[in-house]
Amino acid sequence: MAHDSMLKFVARPQAYPAKRPADARAEDFAEIAARYAPPAAEDQAGRCSQCGVPYCSVHCPLHNHIPDWLRLTAEGRLREAYELSNATSTMPEICGRICPQDRLCEGNCVIEFSGHGAVTIGSVEKFITDTAWEEGWVEPLVPGPARGASVAVIGAGPAGLTAAEYLRGHGYEVHVYDRHDRAGGLLTYGIPGFKLEKPVVMRRVERLKAGGIVFHEGFNVGEQASLDELRREHDAVLIATGVYKARALDVAGGDDRVVAALDYLIASNRKGFGDAVPAFDQGALDAAGKHVVVIGGGDTAMDCVRTAIRQGAASVKCLYRRDRKNMPGSQREVANAEEEGAEFVWLSAPAAFEADGTVRARKMRLGAPDASGRRAPEADPSGDFTLHADLVIQALGFDAEDLPTLFGAPELGVSRWGTVLVDGKTLMTSLDGVFAAGDIVRGASLVVWAIRDGRDVAATMHKWLKAKAKVGKVAA
Repeated sequence: MAHDSMLKFVARPQAYPAKRPADARAEDFAEIAARYAPPAAEDQAGRCSQCGVPYCSVHCPLHNHIPDWLRLTAEGRLREAYELSNATSTMPEICGRICPQDRLCEGNCVIEFSGHGAVTIGSVEKFITDTAWEEGWVEPLVPGPARGASVAVIGAGPAGLTAAEYLRGHGYEVHVYDRHDRAGGLLTYGIPGFKLEKPVVMRRVERLKAGGIVFHEGFNVGEQASLDELRREHDAVLIATGVYKARALDVAGGDDRVVAALDYLIASNRKGFGDAVPAFDQGALDAAGKHVVVIGGGDTAMDCVRTAIRQGAASVKCLYRRDRKNMPGSQREVANAEEEGAEFVWLSAPAAFEADGTVRARKMRLGAPDASGRRAPEADPSGDFTLHADLVIQALGFDAEDLPTLFGAPELGVSRWGTVLVDGKTLMTSLDGVFAAGDIVRGASLVVWAIRDGRDVAATMHKWLKAKAKVGKVAA
């Protein structure tokens, strides 16, 4: 029966789960689309062509066994499909929700190239794992036989949590240190609920806690303990802090109206948890009734635009210095934002924040390609224009914080961009027994890459710790 249920892409059109109407979803922070009912998921999985060279897997940073679990889904063998998708990913239902599939697996689907519309891989992945949670198929994290060694993980984002899970499975005592009062990093505080509802993240964290991983929340490395102290207390340390420093605009003026994207998103997510957030409650980080201008063109800018709409902004405009075609963010997100009422002002950049509450913006045009091959934006001599703005949100990307200073570890090797330098093979930093993974090494990137890096670094740390234990036994 192997392929009876496959190759249906010619007769069966591509269909994503239905999105809620734009006006309804703009009223709340719930996810914008329902998930498939089982027959629809099986139908869509059955569109996979089972091609000989699965470009979807090749272009997935985790190299998920996508065609295999699509086939199992099409055959109604959901538990096996879940087990296979879970074999390569610690967070399949999270990737199914927030990966930019249009740039990765689905964008490289063979039937997409043939004009039939890609298999809806992300939506099927979300369906499989959500079903697994409901049916009780998600196994608890069972630690391996105790090795008598402990590991510190600094940062409870996707890279840190993934490494912690694998290392606990190998039998290490694992302690996760994070400055926030909840684990999850940007999954919890950076990504809005309409893309990733928070219980989806929290149940993952709870599973790790139940597996014996110790979480030290609200713990600032450098304040409560230096990196040196953690090194003395543990047999190995992983730095997986991510990159949180907002890139600033070099623009004249600027006042209390101008806020960083992450400050804005964290405040909104905290309100979703029911926390007291003075800066939100006093109005500084609440878009309600305001004319909002978001500056930037990536996924963080889209998150800010769509959050402001849900908070009841009077108007929301997104200024981006290139055109739609050259946006770094997902085109799906742009379409969602437009449906919900956002206005995009392409080829424009802020020139000054004026004292009268306006933003003077400059028209831009695309010039010659820059070093990366993208056409560089340059000022258009046709002049400036003015926008009214009660709240300006800067979403220009993130850089690394100064970790050697923050952690009291001047000998920690970093690049000129502040990212932590690691050995390409072992992923160890300049400090013996201190490893690093995720955005703090590669710069701001995708969640799926952080999961991949967490998986890779857990393997090299395990190897190093085993070798260290062997030497210790010989010496004893």
